[in-house]
Amino acid sequence: MLGRKVTLKNQFKEIALYQNRMVVSFIIIFLMMILLLVWVANLQIFHYERYRTESDNNRIRVVPVAPTRGLIYDRNGVILAENRSVYSLEVVPEKVNDLTETVNQLQKLLTIDNDDVERFWQDFRRTRERFKKIPLKSKLTEKQVALFAVERHKFPGVSIEARLVRYYPYGEILVHALGYVGRINDRELQSIDQENYKATRHIGKVGLEKFYESILHGTIGSQTVVTDVQGRVVDDSISKKPPVAGTDLHLELDLELQKTAFKALEGKRGSVVAVDPKTGGVLALVSTPGYDPNLFVTGISSKDYKALLNPDRPLFNRALRGQYSPGSTIKPHLAWLALQNNIVTPSYSIVDKGVYFLPTDDEQKFRDWKKGGHGDSISYRRAIIQSCDTYFYEVAFKMGIDLIAKGMMQFGFGQDTKIDMGEEVPGLMPTREWKKGARGVHWFPGDTVNTGIGQGYWLSTPLQLANASAAIANDGERYNLRLVSAIGIGETKKLIEPQLAEEQVDIGDGLHWQRVQDAMKDVNHNLIIGTAKSAFGDAKYKSAGKTGTVQLVALGEDRDKEKENLAERHRDNALYIGYAPFENPTIAVSVVVENAGGGGSNAAPIARKVIDQYLLKSNKDSR
Repeated sequence: MLGRKVTLKNQFKEIALYQNRMVVSFIIIFLMMILLLVWVANLQIFHYERYRTESDNNRIRVVPVAPTRGLIYDRNGVILAENRSVYSLEVVPEKVNDLTETVNQLQKLLTIDNDDVERFWQDFRRTRERFKKIPLKSKLTEKQVALFAVERHKFPGVSIEARLVRYYPYGEILVHALGYVGRINDRELQSIDQENYKATRHIGKVGLEKFYESILHGTIGSQTVVTDVQGRVVDDSISKKPPVAGTDLHLELDLELQKTAFKALEGKRGSVVAVDPKTGGVLALVSTPGYDPNLFVTGISSKDYKALLNPDRPLFNRALRGQYSPGSTIKPHLAWLALQNNIVTPSYSIVDKGVYFLPTDDEQKFRDWKKGGHGDSISYRRAIIQSCDTYFYEVAFKMGIDLIAKGMMQFGFGQDTKIDMGEEVPGLMPTREWKKGARGVHWFPGDTVNTGIGQGYWLSTPLQLANASAAIANDGERYNLRLVSAIGIGETKKLIEPQLAEEQVDIGDGLHWQRVQDAMKDVNHNLIIGTAKSAFGDAKYKSAGKTGTVQLVALGEDRDKEKENLAERHRDNALYIGYAPFENPTIAVSVVVENAGGGGSNAAPIARKVIDQYLLKSNKDSR
């Protein structure tokens, strides 16, 4: 033990040290208690309302409720556009830890297309509300629903929801009449009432669906719900403001007539339009080829969209936007105009040798469609019945383009038909002023001669041709065309009254008008020279019509041989206009068939099927 230093304890110092430490600890605890009390007071007293509100916001949420889109019916009450329930895989980004990895896993599990994934990311980048559900895959199959149900625990923030989406039961048959809805894009998002579309993902893109979007969509509702810490709804009975459903549309369109027209055109490129001459109601509107609008509702795949970008142009609405030379279908209108303005008399006739020379230029030759011509004594009547070009070359030259343009505008050429679809083009009724402005050159006599047979610069749509045919059937009284006849349901249904067109045809005493109508009747029923006799000669009703064949490329002297060697898309267009029954018309039609050849042999038979369906067949029996 020697040499070791021993330190003795100082009891008093240890007691003093212990007491000091106790005092310091007490002061620290006291100060912390003061801070805690201040903090509690701040929460419970000074900011009580704020934090209670924030707490409620975490527990109670106001969820927007989408309105049900209005339905679309045909004139007989058949549903043409409805809403069907589908399962949708939806993601709440705020509740997913690794969104990219989650999306990749779901894509592998459910075999989701890259197009759907790309749309999801587009929606994600667009939305500002991370608690908002974003669809990853719509229209899940039963197999996909079952696969997700098994693995659901691995995907917090992902759920399967039942949604109502638009469905078109008649697909391509009605697509160019109804249009379709699709997912709202960035451009549309900037122009719509975003508050009213908070719970809506689709909007009308084209056709009726777009034109009547404000009526069909409805008004958004809301629902106050209680959620748990994971965001699941545990109570949805707090309060509700039900949405106001969209308003239903009732159309003039007849589904069975539409089916007949579509079937008659199937496999061809063209259009059929049928209207009620007494109201302007559109009974059928067909453009072929068509496409399935249901592909666009929840997002069309790149593969399906590329398939529609083919030379036949199925996306193109020929009835509204197809601009065709009207050809000989306008000869009755021109004949009446010439008679009414005393340019020619009913007895005036020509000798048709198959060629016409301008009085001012005996070198410029205009040929008749019939080689060798139609013979002697060709009056307005035979010129209409046999579709004599030479007669109308001369009559057009006598009238001049100014009178022709002004007169044809009375029938709606060069103007919108005002159909309630939007996107309609007005065609072209050429004038001196138009050519000078558009082409920078003067109007020549040869231009007038070509206009006399509905060719040259003159362009019209199938809608305009049907409207012009209806004007003849209805003794010059012309209506704006329309598809919708009523809006709403039951007692709230509001009828849409027919609207007269701004410009009407003044037929005077009607004598020349009747002459032209009689000539059109013989086009269909003169079994010797009528150009549509093979189509209508044995019909159980009397009708009136006019065929047209429009040459698309210039041919030489040996036209028949050259036509045989023409590429299919360079061949003549076939056209027909007409109405029935003759004494009391209830339907007027126009038919355009691209590159089909003669109007009498290829367009008139289509019109016959459409008119037969409307006049002779019971809608109930044919469904």
